[in-house]
Amino acid sequence: MSRWLLEEVITSPLVAVLHPSPLRMKGLGLFVLVGHPLFWWTWAIGLPQPYESLPLRLCAAALGLLLVNQRISNDPSSRLSGQIFSVVTWFELPFLFSYMYLCNGGNAVWLASMAAMILTYYFVTDWRIGTLGLAAGASCAQIAFCLWGPPVPPWSTSHMLSDAVVMASCVSMGLLLGLSSANLRREHLAHTLTTTGIMAHELRTPLATMSLIGDAVRAEGSGRTDASAHKLDKLGERLHMLVRNTNHQIDTQIANARLMRLPTTKESMSASKLVSAAVANYPFRSTRERESVQLLVRRDFHFHGSQALFVQVIDNLLKNALRSLAAASSASKPGDLMVEVGTMHNRGRIVVSDKGVGINPDLQPRIFEPFFSTNRGTGHGLGLAFCQRVVEGAKGSIRVRSEPARGAIFTIELPVLG
Repeated sequence: MSRWLLEEVITSPLVAVLHPSPLRMKGLGLFVLVGHPLFWWTWAIGLPQPYESLPLRLCAAALGLLLVNQRISNDPSSRLSGQIFSVVTWFELPFLFSYMYLCNGGNAVWLASMAAMILTYYFVTDWRIGTLGLAAGASCAQIAFCLWGPPVPPWSTSHMLSDAVVMASCVSMGLLLGLSSANLRREHLAHTLTTTGIMAHELRTPLATMSLIGDAVRAEGSGRTDASAHKLDKLGERLHMLVRNTNHQIDTQIANARLMRLPTTKESMSASKLVSAAVANYPFRSTRERESVQLLVRRDFHFHGSQALFVQVIDNLLKNALRSLAAASSASKPGDLMVEVGTMHNRGRIVVSDKGVGINPDLQPRIFEPFFSTNRGTGHGLGLAFCQRVVEGAKGSIRVRSEPARGAIFTIELPVLG
C-alpha cells in the first residue's frame, strides 16, 4: 500500500491538462467565454433562480480569453499553459460553482450543477489537482459567501446531509475515474517504452552482419600487396567503428526505454572516476569531436547511485552537447564541451556545458518531459527524461541554463557522502 501511495501520489508527474491539444484548449476557452453570459440569461431571466450576478458572470467569461490566447492554446502541454489552465479551471469550476451553490441555498438546480462540476473537474485535470482544488474552492467559496453572499434561509440537517451524500458520491466516482485514467496513461507509456527498447535491440542482428562484412573486407585487404590493400583495411575499420558507435547508441536507447522501471540498487561511487570513465569510453565519431571535450575535476566527491545508470546519464548529456556543437555554424574547438566535477554548499556538482546552438527559452521547461525533443528530426525525447529520473532517484536534481546561439549548461547536484 505504501509503495502504491508513493507511486500514485508522490512520484507520478502532475498532468495539469488531460489530453492536451490546441483544439481542446480553444474549445474550453470559447465555452467559458460564451457559456457564462448564456447561463446568466438562463438563470436570471429564462428560468429564474434565487441568486444570479451579471458582473461575476462577465468576470468569469473574461477568463476564457486566456485559454484561447495563441501562446496558451497552441502549446497546451507547456508549464505556462498548465499553470494558466489550472488557475482558470479552479476559479470557473470549484470556486464559482460552490459560491453560486451557497448563494442559491443549495437548491436542486445548483446541487445538480455541483455534481456535474465535480465530474467535469476530474475529467479535465489530474485527480490530485482536482481533489485539492475542490477542497480549496469550497473553502474559499464559503469565506466569500460569508463576506459578500446574499442572505439565505437556514438549511435543515437533512438538506445538508443529503447534499453531502450526493457530492461525496461524485467525488468518489471522480477519484476512481482519475486514478484509472492515470494508470492507463502510465501503461501506455510503459508499452511505448518497451517497444522502443525492443526495436533498438533488434538492430543488433544487422549490425552483427555488418561486423562480419568488415572482417571479410579487412581479410581481403590483408592478402593483397597493391594500393587497394590499405583502402580495404581502412574501409573495414570504418565499418567496425560504425558498428561500435551504433551498438553504444543502442545500449543508451535500451537504458532510456527502462524509464518507468529503473533498478533501485545503489552503490557508493566517485564522481571523478565515473565521469572520466564515461568520457574515455564514449564512441566519438572523429578525433576533432574527441578533442572538443575537456574534463576538469575541481574537487572529487562520492555519492550513492547506480553506476551503470549514471554512465548512461553522462552519455546522454555528451550526446546532446555534441549534437548541439555539430549544429553550430563554426567547427568545434578544444574546450567547446566542458565536463566539470566539484562541490558547492555541501552538494556535489557535475556540470556539462557546451558552446553549441543552445535551447529556446520557451522549450526549456519541457525538455525533461518524456517524448519531448528539441530536435524533432532525430530526437525521441527520452534521454533527458531518463537523466532526470536517475538523478532524482539518487536524491539529486538536474537543471539547465541556456540561451540560443550561446550553448547550454546542464548542472547535476547530488548529496555528498560523509
